[in-house]
Amino acid sequence: MKKLFILVLLCASFFNDYAQEKSAIPVRTILATGGNFSIPYIKYIIKLTGKKNPKICFMGTAGGDNITKIIAWYDSCRNLPMRPYVQKVFLNSSPDQETFDQKLLRMDAIIMGGGNTMDMIAIWKAQGIDTVLLKAYKKGIVLAGGSAGSLCWFQGGTTDSRPVKLSLCSGLGFLPYSHSPHWRHEQLRRPLYRDAILTGKLNAGYAVEDAAAVLFQNEKYVKSVSLDTLNHTYFLSVVNGKLNEKLLPVTEIIK
Repeated sequence: MKKLFILVLLCASFFNDYAQEKSAIPVRTILATGGNFSIPYIKYIIKLTGKKNPKICFMGTAGGDNITKIIAWYDSCRNLPMRPYVQKVFLNSSPDQETFDQKLLRMDAIIMGGGNTMDMIAIWKAQGIDTVLLKAYKKGIVLAGGSAGSLCWFQGGTTDSRPVKLSLCSGLGFLPYSHSPHWRHEQLRRPLYRDAILTGKLNAGYAVEDAAAVLFQNEKYVKSVSLDTLNHTYFLSVVNGKLNEKLLPVTEIIK
């Protein structure tokens, strides 16, 4: 009887350790909006971190570290339960700076601003920031953004990064799907994106209107959210040789 009791205790200890180990595995999270990342979405990111007073960093690389956007970021965060940071890329080195690893990997969330997607990714790769962001993603640091700041996380998508006309571009590929932001207001993106998916130039993916967003965890689509009932998200894929454009239900209105 005593041996049986010891065996039960050992088994209980093993399963408890196993459960704790599984719960410690970080959840890889990305929230991609179709347009600008507004205050309600910043509040939503705060919730996604699961922290009471999270450290959230804004990166405005796509906009050239525009000072107006940086000031707007700090103004947006002023009355929110969080600690706002900014990671500039257009800067000269000095001994008192932190490395990109040191700063970004101690954040709870990182939000990317809009602008030129191609330039942003090229700079990140030149600086090694793409590798740092992948470390952050695997660590469970929430990644987010809108427009260029959402497109960057996907395999590729539609962009206005080049002069004259829209084109296709590659992203970091953290998510194995394609993406088209500004789905309602920039209608020229629609035929380009649809054709790219139909012809296999892009993977199946998510088209998102400006005030809507898609949430992914561990590279899987979780749900669509929106600021109102007018903005939606769509999943585009090829089914039996034809393009299938599926409206995704909005499961939560963000306030």
